[in-house]
Amino acid sequence: MSNSTIYDYMMSSDYLKMVKPCWKPSYEDEDSGRIDGLLWYKDLGPHVYGDFSMALVQANSIMEDQCQLESGPLSSSNSGPHGTFVGVYDGHGGPETARFINDNLFQNLKSMFPSPFIALQFLQLVALMFVACLVAGFASEHHEMSENVIRKAFAATEDDFLSLVKKEWPSKPNMASVGSCCLVGLICNGLLYISNVGDSRAVLGRAQRGTREVSAIQVSMEHNANIESVRDELHSLHPHDPQIVVLKHKVWRVKGIIQVSRAIGDAYLKKAEFNREPLASKFRLPEPFEEPIISAEPSILVHKLYPEDQFLIFASDGLWEHLSNEEAVDIVQNYPRHGIARRLVKAALKEAAKKREMRFSDLKKIDRGVRRHFHDDVSVVVIYLDPGLIDQSFNCSSPFSMRGALLDMKYLRSRTRLAYRICKVQTAASPVGCGWMWSEKLNNRKSDGGMTEDVCYRSCTIDRSLRSIHI
Repeated sequence: MSNSTIYDYMMSSDYLKMVKPCWKPSYEDEDSGRIDGLLWYKDLGPHVYGDFSMALVQANSIMEDQCQLESGPLSSSNSGPHGTFVGVYDGHGGPETARFINDNLFQNLKSMFPSPFIALQFLQLVALMFVACLVAGFASEHHEMSENVIRKAFAATEDDFLSLVKKEWPSKPNMASVGSCCLVGLICNGLLYISNVGDSRAVLGRAQRGTREVSAIQVSMEHNANIESVRDELHSLHPHDPQIVVLKHKVWRVKGIIQVSRAIGDAYLKKAEFNREPLASKFRLPEPFEEPIISAEPSILVHKLYPEDQFLIFASDGLWEHLSNEEAVDIVQNYPRHGIARRLVKAALKEAAKKREMRFSDLKKIDRGVRRHFHDDVSVVVIYLDPGLIDQSFNCSSPFSMRGALLDMKYLRSRTRLAYRICKVQTAASPVGCGWMWSEKLNNRKSDGGMTEDVCYRSCTIDRSLRSIHI
């Protein structure tokens, strides 16, 4: 069977429908998450400091939210910090920025820590009389988690995405209008780092001493123009622009367009070179600008964890539009860990249905796209904190990765094209490699009249390196 025939079959709707159930997040165990209609969920899994639960539900025509959990080494080598990384990325204008963050932010964070071999080479070039003090300073700056490391990772991700926008501008000018909120939690060496751009939110559940009550403590700062302090900040940053925030349909918006004042992406509000045709007119500003209107600078909080700190809830604003901090914390506190993120999503959707005076069962029947009129995409990650593990060192912990997302067929097609190109490269390298597997299995399908589960399993392995599907 020729490569062109294989490719044609891979692009067919029958094949895509067949492999779609295999497109799952890339944590390699037998239960990497489940799909129930527009809901994806991982009911319970382990991380370095306890358990976690994750869930997403789609409302937009294309799922714009992404989330991830990475636990184990936080650098490129075992000599660097270890801990747990949580990310919730709420895209707007399209899914591209959130997907880009999901693929790059954690890798950028890890790259901020140089390998020990490079560090050793550097130190060998320094005069011996300065080695002791340089080693101490180098370790503090380059081998420990810090606010500066996190800011650099955010900046690198922002710069990389804006470079991609510039590259794609001639053929995909709409990329300039796509952006994403970015909420990140890092637990490392007994400290909690919360970094945020946009209006996603992290809430800490803390037990009250002497009682069984758990209080809700918001540990993230939001950047939404509907918050008075955010509008004040925008006015101070743009004192000569009386239209920096505009009230439209009872909602405050930056330049009358966007609610968030900080985000990754949204190049049209950061670089004047994108404020022109062929960008859609609804995004173009009537007057030129020299300074970025919004930024990607994260607000960062550092909190020392105590035994009373029970759990953390990370979620996009789709959850917080319907549940208060206290309501969410009460749910997590009073129900079993297993499926708790899914329970939070369900509680938010029930409240959304109630506001529209409809039954929850009827809301669930509404398809993506139309569903957006009732609620937003929702992403939730609940992190349980085991006090006995927080202060321990995990320098030998194995890496653990979980990503949650519901992918649209257009995205599956693009991934399949890339998987096919990988297949061709591997075929050229080995006469009995990936291409042989495709040809052999597809011939089997032709003779058998149907493709087995094993073939679906094998076809998913090609895209493993893309971290977008799972065996």
